[in-house]
Amino acid sequence: MCYIRVTSQGEGRLLHMFPRVSQGRRMFGITFDWLASYLIALGFFAGSGSFTERVPEARIPVLVIFFAQYAFFVAFGGASFGHRLVGLKVVRFSDGQSATPVQALIRTALLIPIVTAITFDDDGRGINERLSNTVLIQTRNLNS
Repeated sequence: MCYIRVTSQGEGRLLHMFPRVSQGRRMFGITFDWLASYLIALGFFAGSGSFTERVPEARIPVLVIFFAQYAFFVAFGGASFGHRLVGLKVVRFSDGQSATPVQALIRTALLIPIVTAITFDDDGRGINERLSNTVLIQTRNLNS
């Protein structure tokens, strides 16, 4: 939902009011991204052997794959794999347009230390969103 306020100089300034995205929807999205990254890491980078032998070998590849896929898809598609599944999209907070590649990298880098993603302000934005000037919005309602 966008509102335009005309200043005394006649310039239009966008003021955005983005509805909050539920924490459950956010968690489902990131869980899908993480699981997809984990499956890729187990399948291609964890060596051979039983499942329990391969899991420890997948730790670092999971992180690298997660970072790469999340940053790439948010930068060039506006949403990661998990975001698309749960109906979310990342946009710039300042004007509601697609996030830039730099914003996607900042957002992703700050998402990796989970504390920045689960610490929210009064508007429901995480630290990673505030510092990257992005916001997560709904693209569809899951109840319908």
